[in-house]
Parts: sequence; structure tokens; C-alpha cells
Amino acid sequence: MDEREPVLFCWSGGKDSAMALHALLLDPQVRVVALLTTVTEGYDRVSMHGVRRELLQRQAESIGLPLHEVFIPPECVNSIYEERMEAALRGYFENGIRKVAFGDIFLEDLRAYREKNLARFGMTALFPIWKRDSRELIDSFHAHGFRSIAVCVNFKFLDRSFAGRELDTSFFADLPAQVDCCGENGEFHTFAFCGPIFKDPVRFEVGECVDRDSFVFCDLLLEKECQTYERASSKA
Repeated sequence: MDEREPVLFCWSGGKDSAMALHALLLDPQVRVVALLTTVTEGYDRVSMHGVRRELLQRQAESIGLPLHEVFIPPECVNSIYEERMEAALRGYFENGIRKVAFGDIFLEDLRAYREKNLARFGMTALFPIWKRDSRELIDSFHAHGFRSIAVCVNFKFLDRSFAGRELDTSFFADLPAQVDCCGENGEFHTFAFCGPIFKDPVRFEVGECVDRDSFVFCDLLLEKECQTYERASSKA
């Protein structure tokens, strides 16, 4: 009998999720049972990040964990979001899951919000990379061979040219001093496509960038011919 603690992981598909999941997968006392992701109805994209569902599904396949998609409407209000998340989480609760993990780093209000919602029906939250220094996290991210690309950039903090860039040394060298290098304040969101949690890199092509509200989204297309990211990005 597997005596490890079963944990559900709230997966955004970005670098912070990747680092937090990696930490959990290395923990001998934990067994991650599934990934949980919100997807916007009608768009078929990961909520907020704007990544296509087929790329999300490819991530889960490469990670080797079941994917549970929770569908929410565009411009979803909190009451609907909480209702649909609770319905999904109660199913795991009924199957003996009591802990849900997140990739948050230092936003106290967000942590409190998650803990309060889970406590309503007897679940608790885990934050594997909580309070780790953002710069140290990025250094660790690169040291472990992770790779990611910026898919959503907030105009309030960054120039639109950051959208579609890989988070390499030059990306962080160009970040304004006031921007958290992990984008924890919502400055940017990412898509993780390579690293120790993946059996194989998730291959894609870089599509067009689209402005929407105060964000610019870089569309990623599932790679049909198994080209590498380097070959695909050279055409962008």
C-alpha cells in the first residue's frame, strides 16, 4: 500500500507551477495524483495565460499525470469560479484527497484566499516554493534545465516586446528593476516546455501576438512536424 500523502496540484502550465511540481515530485512523502487547470470556455485556452488546450494536454502527457480541466466562462466572476472549482475539488475530497498544492511564491492575500476556500470543505493548501527568493528560484530553474517562454505580458509593467521571448539570460537582463523576475505580481505569465518534470520537451511554434485589454498574448501553436523550439522560433 502506498502510504505517501496524495496531493492534487493546481497547474497553470507556467514556470512557477513547474518548479513547485518538481519540488513535490522529489518529496518522498508526497504522491501527486493529478493536475487541475482552469480553461476558458469558448476560447479553449488556459485561463489568464491564454495557452491552447492542446498544449496544456501535451504538457500533462509529458509529465505523466492525469489532467482535470475545470471550464469557466470568459470574464468569470468569483462566485462562478469558486462554484466550479469547489465542484471539482469535492470530487477529489470524496476520494480521500485532503491537500491541494499551488505554485504561489509570496502574495499573502492570494494564499489566504486559497486557504479560506479549501477550508470550507475540509481541505488544506500546500505551497512548495513559498517565500523562496525570486532570483534564487530563477537560478534554480535554469540550473535544473527548465525552459519557458513568456505568453502573456502586462502592459502596465513591461513592453509588449517581452511577449514570445524565452526566459533566458537576456530576458532577465532586460527586465526593469521594479519587475519581479518571477512575475509574481502579474507582470507576465509563461509556458514551461522543457525540464526534469517532462519526459520529452513540449514542441510548439511561435504564433502571432495579440493585444487584449491591458495584456499582450503570444499565441503558441502545437508543433505538427516535431520541430524543435529553436527551429520554430527562428521563423518568428
